[in-house]
Amino acid sequence: MKLHEIRDNDGANRKKKRVARGPGSGKGKTAGRGIKGQKSRSGVAIGGYEGGQMPLYRRLPKRGFTKPNAKSFAVVNLGQIQGFIDAGKIDGAAELTEDALVASGLVRRKLDGIRLLAKGEITQALTISVTGASKSAVEAVEKAGGTVTLPVRAEAAE
Repeated sequence: MKLHEIRDNDGANRKKKRVARGPGSGKGKTAGRGIKGQKSRSGVAIGGYEGGQMPLYRRLPKRGFTKPNAKSFAVVNLGQIQGFIDAGKIDGAAELTEDALVASGLVRRKLDGIRLLAKGEITQALTISVTGASKSAVEAVEKAGGTVTLPVRAEAAE
């Protein structure tokens, strides 16, 4: 393959529809909007308007709540860590900190911390230091002979 042979797949690119450009274009005169009426004019916002009646989206009650200070964690599975160790991208003998996981490319960014989950298998003893971990992930690492260290939370310390 050479640079001049590269092209998009069939149907990947479509030409822009040029409306109101004369009868020869097939979309001249009314430009595909039909004849007269509100929808043929510009500046129409018909989506939620019900002719003056209270619109449906305002008649229904609001539900739910978005916590303003919710924490967002980057998620890492045990299987992903094992895959990176097998590929030689992570040194399994050293302690796996959050910074080491970011540096290896396993996690793009830490966000509010990294949370370890138990999906996948782990075969060697690892020392992992992360913000959070599921109980099953901690058990799986300890079963393989490793340890998981988590920061002490303020509520638990009292």
